[in-house]
Amino acid sequence: MLHLLTSRPTGLAALSRVVRLAPLAFGLLFWLSGCSEDGTIPNPFSPTKITVAQAGISPEGVQYDELNRQFLVSSRTKGQIGAVEDDGTYTVFADDSRLVSTIGLNLDVARHRLLAAVSDIGVNPTRTSPATARKLAAVAIFNSDNGNLVNYIDLGALRPSLAHFANDIAVDADGNAYITDSLSPIIYKVDKQGKASVFLENAQLSGGAGFGLNGIVYHPGGYLLTAKSSDGTLYKVPLNNPESFTTVATSQSLVGADGLLLQNAQTLLVVSGSQSTVFRLNSSDSWASTQVTGTFATGATSPTTITRRLLTDAYVLYPYQATAPQFEIAKVRF
Repeated sequence: MLHLLTSRPTGLAALSRVVRLAPLAFGLLFWLSGCSEDGTIPNPFSPTKITVAQAGISPEGVQYDELNRQFLVSSRTKGQIGAVEDDGTYTVFADDSRLVSTIGLNLDVARHRLLAAVSDIGVNPTRTSPATARKLAAVAIFNSDNGNLVNYIDLGALRPSLAHFANDIAVDADGNAYITDSLSPIIYKVDKQGKASVFLENAQLSGGAGFGLNGIVYHPGGYLLTAKSSDGTLYKVPLNNPESFTTVATSQSLVGADGLLLQNAQTLLVVSGSQSTVFRLNSSDSWASTQVTGTFATGATSPTTITRRLLTDAYVLYPYQATAPQFEIAKVRF
């Protein structure tokens, strides 16, 4: 111990020690500068914005793959799943002829799965058809290690007479997936074996002539939080009794609510496309009610949804218009 205290490294040894200690020093500085209101420490080394020079992708969903250090994005107009590097490089990660339009994504790291909601609203000119237009609701499940399709599950067949638009996906602690339908007042459930069922169906969840349920997240308290785009209603849906769902009280208009991200048990981020805003909501009563504690203006970018990166950052997806020559993924800063 005396030797460790009194010896002084020189040359390359000294440089090596500095390099090893640098992350600790930076971490200490971040801590001393204070955490954000949601309890996280911002990471200055992650990019502020990633511009992807790919035309006609029209991405709707995004997830960050920590293991492979890349974003995964869906495509309304092509159906494929793409991978995006920090330098903006885009490659096709997964594809299948049945992927008319891919919408929400969920990266289930524990089970090496990537789940994608599949729909058809007539915007993919090569894969849409009269048989599937506004009728298709499905979930495609890929191996997240290699992009291979391992299952494709038809959800619309559970209610064949209704219009359908499978939108977003949440996965609970047991691996069950829950998928919202924006054109029918339904949340579907797909268990780990791939068996599909109607988890909740209620006229209150309808969006009328507009979009109904959109974003959805699983809360470790044993319930789902989901938002309706048409009027901005936020719902709390218990897993053990979905019919007892309640409305989360808030004074903030969430009209246009799209993607959701649960940052911790008390903090939810909500992307509103029509308001061009990411809202930070906090709850101290297990989501009986909520208050806005921060906003992030996105500008005229048609923001859709949001993902977590490295536990400290949140990134929002800017698809712009379907004809745009690029799309962007931007760090949220409140």
